[in-house]
Amino acid sequence: MSSPARRTLTTGVALSLVAGLTAGLSACTGSGDSPGEAASPGPPPITASSKPTEDTSSPGGPTTTPTPGGPVKVVRTLTTGLAVPWGLAFLPDGRAVVTERDSGRVLVVDPRSGKATPIGSIDMAAPNVEAGLLGVAVSPSFVDDHLLYFYVSTPEDNRIVRATWDGGLVAEPQTILDGIPVGPIHDGGRLAFGPDGYLYASTGETGNGDLSQDTSSLAGKILRITADGKPAPGNPFGDSPVYSYGHRNVQGLAWDDSGHLWASEFGDSTFDELNLIEPGNDYGWPLFEGRGDDPSYTDPQVVWSTDDASPSGLAYTDGHLWLAALRGQRLWRIDVEGTRASNPTDFFVGSYGRLRTVVVAPDGKLWVTTSNKDGRGVPAPDDDRILVVNPGAPR
Repeated sequence: MSSPARRTLTTGVALSLVAGLTAGLSACTGSGDSPGEAASPGPPPITASSKPTEDTSSPGGPTTTPTPGGPVKVVRTLTTGLAVPWGLAFLPDGRAVVTERDSGRVLVVDPRSGKATPIGSIDMAAPNVEAGLLGVAVSPSFVDDHLLYFYVSTPEDNRIVRATWDGGLVAEPQTILDGIPVGPIHDGGRLAFGPDGYLYASTGETGNGDLSQDTSSLAGKILRITADGKPAPGNPFGDSPVYSYGHRNVQGLAWDDSGHLWASEFGDSTFDELNLIEPGNDYGWPLFEGRGDDPSYTDPQVVWSTDDASPSGLAYTDGHLWLAALRGQRLWRIDVEGTRASNPTDFFVGSYGRLRTVVVAPDGKLWVTTSNKDGRGVPAPDDDRILVVNPGAPR
């Protein structure tokens, strides 16, 4: 596919949308772990601003307003002593598979005891700053096929592999899709099976923004493939796994109750983004950061200062998206109504450090991982941890 003609980024684009934000936002360039976008012409995106919140599990810390379903609070520290947990996905029996980015280990965590049991490692993983063993997904047919899927950075590329696990050690993985560009930064890495049964993967542009606009490249994209790694039927670019493009570094994927796909994306120096993903749409990077006001590109629905977000994991439950913030060191809740996202509210600001991944557990609570051993945080003695969060009342 040919790439759109490149145009110059207008100086100060989208700045009119952030009246009320503090001037002089700090840059995340080159720090990795920073945001992307969401719906075509329509209302301007909402700009999130930090509000005082309260972690009711930390006496003297920030506080949340109680809701009819109880306060949003950390109800338990489930697991401690992990090293950069990155991917997390639940098995049918309620246990969770967790990957560690730098060690390459695969763990199974018990939801009752919190015990993390190593079940093997992905030896082809080559840790390098933000690269390593990243996302994990559990086959929708796991009871029958025992398959786990992993997003792995190797010395040559990023790739998606799968391996069987029947209770012993993870078997030698089989590569199902390779050739995704790799770099020390912006490797994407999130994996998730969608409600359509296909596997979605987020990729980064490895610091080369031109790759995001090149639909023949797998970098800076959201991919949609079959369980065997082939382009999924109905993809917008024919026999290609590319589902959407123009992304900088997507690390969060989540579907709402209506089947809409949402993605959290690291920006550069000004705006992080929450995007509503439509097949074949161009989300603007590197031509735009934040809103571009150009009908050829899809604008974000919510934007954040890079100091307040640098978003990674994303989850949906009961009318809300939940977004884990690394540099912002907080958990964001965003209301979802149809195809619109609004009212971003933050929790636990600074209480637990960098937050990487958020997933809805089978009991409806959230599991949130810290990422304080990733080279950019300040680890506490128990880091890294898995926190169990009560999400409060349904919307």
